[in-house]
Amino acid sequence: MALFHNHLIVDAVGAVFPFGSEPFVRLRERFWTDVIAEAAAADRSLIFTFAPEPTVTPGFAERIAELVRASGGKITFVALSVSREEQERRVVAEDRARFGKLRSVELLRELHDACAACATAMPEPDLAIDTGSVPPGDAVDAIVATISRSRLDRNRD
Repeated sequence: MALFHNHLIVDAVGAVFPFGSEPFVRLRERFWTDVIAEAAAADRSLIFTFAPEPTVTPGFAERIAELVRASGGKITFVALSVSREEQERRVVAEDRARFGKLRSVELLRELHDACAACATAMPEPDLAIDTGSVPPGDAVDAIVATISRSRLDRNRD
């Protein structure tokens, strides 16, 4: 199963257009959608990491789900959560720098404040994990089990 990390596209488009600008938002979403559509059409499973934030157009997650289903695919939503305190502790970790990820507590707080309704922008998850209380290995096991059950259900249909 391929891992399609959202930052692959965010970084590529962000190299040319400022984050949140109209061309950035339009191209980022187009690239995300095109890659997922091609994978669905090729019956290629993938994991897409994504967190809603204010620059993501409303309904994006549902549009992606419909696109996958229209290709005969199955989508499994996994919600990973963590307390703000723990997220602020983690965001400054050195290992985030090599991936160009957000490392500013101040910017993280601004994003939280600007996106109070973002969590409700996501469909009901098939699995929810609090990564502040579930060890990474256990989280992986739960995700694999959920995806495996989903595949079994798809094969029965």
